[in-house]
Amino acid sequence: MSQANTPSLAMGPVLFNWKPEVWRDFYFKVADEAPVDTVYVGEVVCSKRSPFFAPYIADVVERLMAADKTVILSTLALIMNKREMDSVRDIAAADDLMVEANDVSAVALLKGKPHAVGPFVNVYNEGTLAYLARNGATRVTLPVELSAESIAALAKTTDVELEVQVFGRLPLAVSARCYHARTHNLAKDNCQFVCDKDPDGLDLDTMDGEPFLAVNGIQTMSYTYCNMIGDLDLLQQSGVKHFRLSPHTGDMVKVAQAFKDVIDGKQSVEEADDIIAQEIDDMPISNGYLHGKEGVHLEGSLAE
Repeated sequence: MSQANTPSLAMGPVLFNWKPEVWRDFYFKVADEAPVDTVYVGEVVCSKRSPFFAPYIADVVERLMAADKTVILSTLALIMNKREMDSVRDIAAADDLMVEANDVSAVALLKGKPHAVGPFVNVYNEGTLAYLARNGATRVTLPVELSAESIAALAKTTDVELEVQVFGRLPLAVSARCYHARTHNLAKDNCQFVCDKDPDGLDLDTMDGEPFLAVNGIQTMSYTYCNMIGDLDLLQQSGVKHFRLSPHTGDMVKVAQAFKDVIDGKQSVEEADDIIAQEIDDMPISNGYLHGKEGVHLEGSLAE
């Protein structure tokens, strides 16, 4: 892979309901061992989980910053009540760390100060990207559905740094309904936090028993794992500066190192893919959206 304008790796926020100590130790390990430049910290999916992680956030941020990582605070993707709005408002008021807006309400709160925009905000055209740039966004993680052609078209029109998720189950949608609670015949307000039973998401099948999607609380995700280890050159040529890895229970340090070694030309795509496959227990992978096809599709050398 070309070394000119070498892009950076980012570790996205943990989207799943992990045990608080597991969540903390994950970030400590990322701080100490993962070859990533940027780390996102914060609850994106369900505000009810936040109190469990709150006691550890200061220590996590301190550990990451001591390791020279750029820390970005992520906000909720769906704001449904005053309590959640107040929480996002408090995060947006932070002066010492950059904040990632995952909802248009957070975008409005961050107006006039440098901030990031996450993949839950619909950025599908040049006008939207230009508006966000004028609002103060300096970094935008694009929606997962965009093709390389669309990404390149956006990149030509802006100085905003673009980021794309290259690993992990894709976040597809969020809903006011909690699928995890419903699956266990529980009400959303009395969910008993059953989403912690599925630390990589709950697999869904069609009526015919075919694997289809995955759910994570109120979130719908892809069944397949996105893996663009073979598309890094294409993404860079399209104008992407940052590659996002979405955390899962496999060894994310090994996954990050595999991506880093391909970026640096120290390892072949095939060798890196073998490492990644071990960390996701050989789950099916995909990169279809990037190639203008169905998201579940796998294009390129890894499909052979």
